[in-house]
Amino acid sequence: MRKNMGSFDRFIRVLLAAVMAFLYFNHIISGVLGLVLLIFAGVFLLTSLVSFCPLYVPFRIDTRNVKKGIK
Repeated sequence: MRKNMGSFDRFIRVLLAAVMAFLYFNHIISGVLGLVLLIFAGVFLLTSLVSFCPLYVPFRIDTRNVKKGIK
């Protein structure tokens, strides 16, 4: 797995995961929607920890700030 997520992308995912977990554990959102959001929060947290998003691969998205050489 080659990293394809930048630090800002990872920060946003962790922030969204925290908000989703907060909403679920404070019973603001519950039921099926709450469980779906909790699963998304887990996926967001996992992908931000490994800096790799499998959905970015088919679209060739890379949010890292890597300078590429001029040819």
